[in-house]
Amino acid sequence: MLRTIDAARRPVEGDEDEGTPVSVKIRERLLAARRRFNANDNIAEFIEPGELEHLLDEVEDKMRDVLRSLVIDIENDHNTDNTARRVAKMYLQEVFKGRYVNQPSLTEFPNAEHLNELMIVGPITVRSACSHHFCPIIGKLWIGVMPNEQTNVIGLSKYARLAEWVMGRPQIQEEAVVQLADLIQEKTQPDGLALVVEAEHFCMQWRGVKEMDSKMINSVMRGVFLKDPNLRREFLSLLPRQR
Repeated sequence: MLRTIDAARRPVEGDEDEGTPVSVKIRERLLAARRRFNANDNIAEFIEPGELEHLLDEVEDKMRDVLRSLVIDIENDHNTDNTARRVAKMYLQEVFKGRYVNQPSLTEFPNAEHLNELMIVGPITVRSACSHHFCPIIGKLWIGVMPNEQTNVIGLSKYARLAEWVMGRPQIQEEAVVQLADLIQEKTQPDGLALVVEAEHFCMQWRGVKEMDSKMINSVMRGVFLKDPNLRREFLSLLPRQR
């Protein structure tokens, strides 16, 4: 059944600009603040309470138009009857959620025992989507940390939470790993930080060359991992061998 009211123009309660789509309001705030809003940026601080639900309605309506432009009879096809809503929810509440919600809270502990030995966390499953084709990127992440006396120790699960937050946006793998490294560096201030990601790209497997066995592996090395080849070698040797 077609809607009688354009949900994209449904007003946010108490909003004076009733006829303005919520995406336009958010974009105007970003422009006024001179803030970038690329695909892999987080824009949560520019979204007001209640606006995500209206944005969901707007994306649903736009997705309905995409299906119509693909010449799909969404009014009579039972398979795509609610596809527009499902896709909108998938983008905003799941696969691109990292754009629209605040950074997860972190539990930090003092380095009471003055630990200064190599710590490796992983493999952590990472899921994203390539910003070129919106096809899945799925892989594994390993994080190496060389702490010092001042390093903030965070719970192991928080590394996975941070990775999920950063990867939950349209990304290219090279930029995603740097974004995550910057975030962990800022939160923990270690002497050294190393990240390795190995991922499959469905934009290469599902389309294009349709190469099913290729993976992309890239790394970021900071601090002593960059300066000390023996430490870097130790970290890499402790990662599970690729099959």
